[in-house]
Amino acid sequence: MANRIIAPSLQQLIKGERSMIAMSDETSMMKQILATHTPDGREVDVKPLFQLVEDILSRASPAVDPLFVSSQTRIETWEDKTQFIAMLEALSFTIDRVACEIQYKSSSGGDAHATTASILNNLASFPWEAKLVITLAAFALSYGEFWLLAQIYSSNQLAKSVAILKQVPTILEHSALLKPRFDALNNLIKAMMDVTKSIIELKGLPSMYISKDSAPLSTALSHIPTAVYWTIRAVVACATQISSLCSMGPEHAIMAGATETWELSTLAHKIRNILDHLNKQLALCYQYIEENIDLETYQMLQNLLDSVQIDNMKILKALISAKEDLPLHDGSTKRRVNLEALRRKNVLLLISSLDFPRDELSILEQIYNESRVSSSRMEYEIVWIPIVDRSVIWTEALQKQFETLQATMPWYSVYSPSLIQKPVIRFIREKWHFRNKPILVVLDPQGKVVSPNAIHMMWIWGSTAFPFTSLREEALWREETWKLELLVDGIDPTILNWIKEGKFIYLYGGTDMEWIRKFTTIARTVASIARIPLELVYVGKSTKREQVRKCTTAITVEKLSYCWQDLAMVWFFWTRLESMMFSKIQLGNTVDVDPMLREIKKLLSYDKEGGWAVLSKGSFVFVNGHSSSVLPTFTEYDAWKEYVPQKGFEIACMDYHNGLRPDSRPCCRFEFATAVGRIPETMKCPECLRNMEKYLSFLCCHDESTINALI
Repeated sequence: MANRIIAPSLQQLIKGERSMIAMSDETSMMKQILATHTPDGREVDVKPLFQLVEDILSRASPAVDPLFVSSQTRIETWEDKTQFIAMLEALSFTIDRVACEIQYKSSSGGDAHATTASILNNLASFPWEAKLVITLAAFALSYGEFWLLAQIYSSNQLAKSVAILKQVPTILEHSALLKPRFDALNNLIKAMMDVTKSIIELKGLPSMYISKDSAPLSTALSHIPTAVYWTIRAVVACATQISSLCSMGPEHAIMAGATETWELSTLAHKIRNILDHLNKQLALCYQYIEENIDLETYQMLQNLLDSVQIDNMKILKALISAKEDLPLHDGSTKRRVNLEALRRKNVLLLISSLDFPRDELSILEQIYNESRVSSSRMEYEIVWIPIVDRSVIWTEALQKQFETLQATMPWYSVYSPSLIQKPVIRFIREKWHFRNKPILVVLDPQGKVVSPNAIHMMWIWGSTAFPFTSLREEALWREETWKLELLVDGIDPTILNWIKEGKFIYLYGGTDMEWIRKFTTIARTVASIARIPLELVYVGKSTKREQVRKCTTAITVEKLSYCWQDLAMVWFFWTRLESMMFSKIQLGNTVDVDPMLREIKKLLSYDKEGGWAVLSKGSFVFVNGHSSSVLPTFTEYDAWKEYVPQKGFEIACMDYHNGLRPDSRPCCRFEFATAVGRIPETMKCPECLRNMEKYLSFLCCHDESTINALI
């Protein structure tokens, strides 16, 4: 035993390292390492070799948990084995030479830094990632041999004899006491492999989306030499550990166990810190790449929509993930279908968040179903495009909310919100001005956008607006006049019958019950005196849903007038009215040249400032006024009743109302939620035609039922 070669302990090696680092800081040390790097320009695909090394190290594991999850030898799955074998032949000499150097210097007490520098000198002409993988391959030869013997020596005589020479059986007999050392060794090897993966990943980033000069990649690449140096140094430490076990026996290893385990853990900690830094830079690189890919997708989508297409397939595949074979859910059959179902059809993209108002969905479904069964079936398809915030974690609750909403839709919908990519969402928000309220973008059979938002046309005219183009919208407006049918068409057939009968019909709204009682009472009194057939209709208010419900109940109980019990009809009345305004604004109309828009805006403004009434005889609307002028018109009936026989009730009433100048004329006010998308820059007052002042306001109407309807 006197002639036994004594290998230096890892503790001695690391002490030597510390003294070396004390003499020269890491900066000067890295200058020395960088000086060894003289690449000859060769390109080495190290991925196959690294996969083989990973397979060896994952299986060469002591009786502890595996380092990596691996159930199949990687080489069995490689497609081009010939190319891999050729690469091995080219590198085998270099790998063997590095293996010999590691084995010799780890057994003879060589300084770890000097050994690492020597290895790097031998690999000077290789790129950094190749230096690292070749060194790992060299280590895998000896490390794999050690654990191969440990696994098969009991069943193979040759392996048993070799194992005895290397003291493997003796080491395994003490495996329980050596377990902390093996665990530390495994943790260090795992850290080494993870760093190598990150370096290979950095070197393999697509150059078309990120150049070496870009900030995140150039920063990451500048840290690769340091990462390679310390990882190779860790390889030397691991090789020294195995060599120490084989040459000095387990007894010595157990005696020095705690110290050397701590030293291994310290080195693993340093490697992990390097890994964390690399991974942070790698994440920044992927973010940079994603932004460039998103920009490319965004521009591609813009170019597609700006160019002429033979059909709508390219556009639809760009909007809805083309990678999915069956990206659509058919609401009628409840099955997944291909985009081919939409080829060369008029497609209405219904874009919304998951908070789709129930009333809105119900009315839209009614319009859609009517178009399916009408004698002149409209050839269009609706596709729901759900827009969700990608920064929000997708939970089971959100999935259930999506599925519940999807199940109520009879038309097509995107199978999953994840199929709508981030650049598509950006395009929809920036180019089609989607905020949160649903919009309806119309594509013709060639995929051309013929209306940026036909939701207004749908609310006003339903499927009659087909094919939902701006030209069709203009044509429909030319056919309209300011009459009562415009306000109530498609909502209540009872009112339409009263119009045909030529009755006087007063629509009124607001939530002030005192004013409502005064108005309905005086209106009926005047109608009785004038002997005119009168119908009163309460249509509520655009907001304050619960107050409208209470008013409707009170009006019904007190029998003040006819009113809509279904608040969806109230919602639809006001939504259609707002849609009329948006439609005309979208077409470029203004109140000073469009009398119909002026009356629409008056009514919407009155809704914000108390009570109001629209008075008509049949179709003819003769008064559209605020409570401050309508109520005095009736209370002062004696002042104008003498003109009724001559002019007729409606004209006499209109003339008197228009001549009134109330002391407290209400301000005209319009509120545009940011969710509506396009908001006009300027507006003229519908009363005095002056330019209106623009304010920024925050509003909450406490409509709990509306909030609940969205959930």
